[in-house]
Amino acid sequence: MTPAGRRIVAAAEELFYNRGITAVGVDLIAEHSGVTKRTLYNQFGSKDHLVATYLTGRDQRWRSLVRAAVDAGDTPAEAVTAPFEALRTWSETNTRGCAFINALAELPDPSHPAHRIAANQKLWLLNLFKELATTAGCPHPATLATQLLVLHEGAVATQPLPLDSLPESTDLARALVQAGTSPRH
Repeated sequence: MTPAGRRIVAAAEELFYNRGITAVGVDLIAEHSGVTKRTLYNQFGSKDHLVATYLTGRDQRWRSLVRAAVDAGDTPAEAVTAPFEALRTWSETNTRGCAFINALAELPDPSHPAHRIAANQKLWLLNLFKELATTAGCPHPATLATQLLVLHEGAVATQPLPLDSLPESTDLARALVQAGTSPRH
């Protein structure tokens, strides 16, 4: 990507995340990135492609953070709840909720490239929870994965509110994993 392309993506990310995808036009992105609309379209072809590029970059950074948290877990059971720890770190600089949930709400057409990226991000997290629960020996990994995803997404969705639900969500996730990995007597 050219330096102009990187400036465009950086401006688009800030604007899309803080103001909303549909509320931000290419004129504003061009102005904030210091390029002409022609340069923007030469780099990305369309606003839809720019939105997809923005979400792809966020997705890559999020997955990298989650994978690092999973790798830092001392036990397979700790790894299952690692995405909650990653969310704690992520939330230090991302305070307006989830860009992927927002994108799904703003772009409901499943054929939109950004909608597919956002939906795939959620499915990736669900599948990661299932994989980690399986590795930890949880007896019903698919059910646990769904429960953990609901807890995780609830913590993300309530993030802009003065509730601080992440610690409680994390504790509940740990309790669910512990219940699923405890030896049965």
